[in-house]
Amino acid sequence: MNASDRTPADLLRSALAADPARPMVTFYDDATGERVELSVATFANWVAKTANLLQGDLAAEPGDRLALLLPAHWQSAVWLLACSSVGVVAEVQGDPAAADLVVTGPDTLEAARACRGERIALALRPMGGRFPQPPEGFADYAVEVPGQGDRFAPFAPVDPDAPALTVDGVSFTSAQLVARAREDGAALGLGAGSRLLSGRTYDTWDGLSAGLFAPLATGGSVVLCRHLGKLGEDGLAQRVESERVTRSV
Repeated sequence: MNASDRTPADLLRSALAADPARPMVTFYDDATGERVELSVATFANWVAKTANLLQGDLAAEPGDRLALLLPAHWQSAVWLLACSSVGVVAEVQGDPAAADLVVTGPDTLEAARACRGERIALALRPMGGRFPQPPEGFADYAVEVPGQGDRFAPFAPVDPDAPALTVDGVSFTSAQLVARAREDGAALGLGAGSRLLSGRTYDTWDGLSAGLFAPLATGGSVVLCRHLGKLGEDGLAQRVESERVTRSV
């Protein structure tokens, strides 16, 4: 990664320039058996499309607050980087009533209705599938995002010293987030090519760091596991071996 990177979007651009074909996020849902692997290039493409949706169709601007009501999931990681690309503040499990727009999964639709701005719903189905029937009052992410552009350019440069993320009552600017992610990566012994397996949730900084930001900041990748407790010790050992995991948390 480049020392000059000061936003998560910067980190992703550096990863894309260094090795677009390497894995970025490998996602497992051990309640459904789902496995999805995204290379840096594929992940960056999803981020670009989502950022275009956010900036264009949803008219989000730098400083707007987005309540992100999603679990640890590869699509949640995409939204976090899309927010960084636009300059939108991602408020993880934030109050929809106080947010400018909301992004929700299927289990938090009722809470998300409190948002008076734009509402996006994700079915969180395998391979990014859509809802069988779009929830009333929400745009279906899986319907809206495919037609978005594959390249993204912000209307205004993202300020590294502006607010970027709030999680569990703690707020970070982009620069603070990147610095903290680098520190966490170093503490975990991560480096280029590292494979970090995380079963942590996304509702704390430690979960976000292990499940996305620390591997991204250090040139590694993440094996992100939802419902990991269902796997069992033997299954976990097999996953560590098959995914070439170098560190687990």
